[in-house]
Amino acid sequence: MSPPIAAAAGREKESNLARLLGSGSAGIAELAIFHPVDTIAKRLMSNEGKVTSLSKLNTVIFKDKANASFGRKFVSLFPGLGYAAGYKVLQRIYKYGGQPVARDFLSTHYAKDFEAAFGKKTGKAIMHSTAGSLIGIGEIILLPLDVLKIKRQTNPEAFRGRGIFKIIKDEGFGLYRGWGWTAARNAPGSFALFGGSAFAKEFLFHLQDYNKATWFQNFVASICGASASLIVSAPLDVIKTRIQNRNFENPESGFRILANMAKNEGPTAFFKGLVPKLLMTGPKLVFSFWLAQTLIPAFDVAFRK
Repeated sequence: MSPPIAAAAGREKESNLARLLGSGSAGIAELAIFHPVDTIAKRLMSNEGKVTSLSKLNTVIFKDKANASFGRKFVSLFPGLGYAAGYKVLQRIYKYGGQPVARDFLSTHYAKDFEAAFGKKTGKAIMHSTAGSLIGIGEIILLPLDVLKIKRQTNPEAFRGRGIFKIIKDEGFGLYRGWGWTAARNAPGSFALFGGSAFAKEFLFHLQDYNKATWFQNFVASICGASASLIVSAPLDVIKTRIQNRNFENPESGFRILANMAKNEGPTAFFKGLVPKLLMTGPKLVFSFWLAQTLIPAFDVAFRK
């Protein structure tokens, strides 16, 4: 094993319990604060028409509650909260807690290869990125919860009074519709998320042990990673969202959606919702990623004491 990468990886090896608690806490905090923001972004991405006025924007965001009171409008931004809770917490545990596990594996078996191909510092950052990408692809196992959450947020009519167990029985593997597009979106998105953070810690702050980052360094690194992830994954995220928000009985393939978007809406359609995502979903991702990167080492230190 190459000494530079191996030594750094050894210092960053946290306990699995610390990873579980740190990532889970980040997911719960993110859900509590940012679920309404996520709903707004998903509804804007699902809108196939042009928003030409504030009244149209109001209708797109609040749907049938567009003319209701402020309180009812706000409550309408919490559809599918049960699905969101299950999905978001499990997703953050899997992604933020799983990436270090994948990183440990790569460090143990392929550290020399990364260093030989990219150099000492860049090799370590690329190793973090690759671990994130591998975990991102595997995230499709949670896809049914994501599908149900997005349908609740953007197309609640698809449920037609059915409960979750009835939907699972009726739809089966149909809940994994769009898994290929999800994997294609997650691979570069997660690569950019963990890679952007790692490169910031490596080249901005010159850290040998990323777990020694201060809360401010973690915050800056999270901004770099989250921004890169959202920009890189934006086109595929729009396609993924439109696949998932269709009625169960009227699915549409990703390639057909892609062709129709290019034909009817133009190339800018692939970046619909990007500005709201950067302004609203971006902080959500920054917040949870920063919290996980801060809490996991903190829990590990506390347990060791």
